[in-house]
Amino acid sequence: QVQLVESGGGSVQAGGSLNLSCAASGSAYITSDMGWFRQAPGREREGVASIHDGFHTRYADSVKGRFTISRDIVKNTLSLQMNSLKPEDAAMYYCAAGPRRWPPSLDFGDYSYWGQGTQVTVSS
Repeated sequence: QVQLVESGGGSVQAGGSLNLSCAASGSAYITSDMGWFRQAPGREREGVASIHDGFHTRYADSVKGRFTISRDIVKNTLSLQMNSLKPEDAAMYYCAAGPRRWPPSLDFGDYSYWGQGTQVTVSS
């Protein structure tokens, strides 16, 4: 079991930055891949970034160069630094954990554990 709690969402203007955090607990956490996903109203949940073994990362094309995923295994946290935010980045953002895969997956079906989400709003 893995328990995940997100924080750090909020409202920013386009071009601004936010840092999302995910506090993780549970015996399976250490051996899991982690990812960030987002879902806007009326749209499917989409993978934003994922991380394997704490080092290898993968990003959706829409966020490459703007978002950075990182993981601190000692502190049991997952982070997503989001820069140069655009209105189309607005969504509910979810932290997820799942079985280790190579390359790390951006498919929400590959993840078993989910947080409750944190809202990100970007105004133009």
